[in-house]
Amino acid sequence: MRKSILVIGSSNTDMIIKSERFPDPGETILGGDLYMLPGGKGANQAVAAARLGGEVSFICRVGDDLFGKRSIQVYEEERISTDNIIVDPKERSGVALISVNGDGENKIVVASGANNGFKEEEIENVYKIISRSDYVIMQLEIPVSIVGKIIQFSKQTDTNIILNPAPAQKLPDWFFEDLFLVTPNETETEILTGINVSDELTAKKAALWFQNKGVRNVVITLGKNGSYLVTSNEAYAISTPNVNTIDSTAAGDVFNGALAVALANGQSFKEAVNFASIAAALSVKKIGAQSSCPTLEDVWAFSQTLVERNYQF
Repeated sequence: MRKSILVIGSSNTDMIIKSERFPDPGETILGGDLYMLPGGKGANQAVAAARLGGEVSFICRVGDDLFGKRSIQVYEEERISTDNIIVDPKERSGVALISVNGDGENKIVVASGANNGFKEEEIENVYKIISRSDYVIMQLEIPVSIVGKIIQFSKQTDTNIILNPAPAQKLPDWFFEDLFLVTPNETETEILTGINVSDELTAKKAALWFQNKGVRNVVITLGKNGSYLVTSNEAYAISTPNVNTIDSTAAGDVFNGALAVALANGQSFKEAVNFASIAAALSVKKIGAQSSCPTLEDVWAFSQTLVERNYQF
């Protein structure tokens, strides 16, 4: 029986403009085409996991508007369970304005809309769904109080919580107590721990900070420099394939979705991080968030080319 993945998080529509460089403050520059694509960290992670073969349910909030209706349609097309998506008749769906430069780097501003409207009773209504899920992925684009409530509830069950603490903010220590997995990037790690991650030594130091707070497993993603994994009995610096980056907008989300799928399929942590690294590397070769999420066939085909090149996993 396949293990189930529940994603609880944000749903946005991404407005993307690509330009050679970012404008300076007060400066107007001419960019390229405008892309309007489905996004949101929660939605991106749900789509990534579903495309890679995961059994995925998604809980989010959208407005009763064109963006919200289109988003739900997209999730259903991706074979994601939408039974518990909340449609808010008073709030607009979330929107993200994304600027991408010639190096594929991005800057993002989000108007959260309905994402900010999560109520405690809405979460209490889906406790059964949470308790029946093997893995629950969350981010911080929904109210932190709601994320905390779910973490507290999950401690009464066997659910494994994967916390992707983005966008990063200071969190109380109890968030980390007996948490299954935390997956910050280097910027988020510094905000949470105060440790500037610049190499393997500082990554290990930051990972131990999380473990000292009670986190069982830590993966710190380092962009093109790979990631650093620490569990209760192992630590690895894991590289990522070198690819031509077009747009890195959803690389972290693809990584998290792929990681959950690999763990749900029984892979070891090291194997799962390798799988997620390959999926994330593929995603930066295309523009957009969900439009860049690879399929399982894409990952296996790319993995084969890496084997042929004697890539060291």
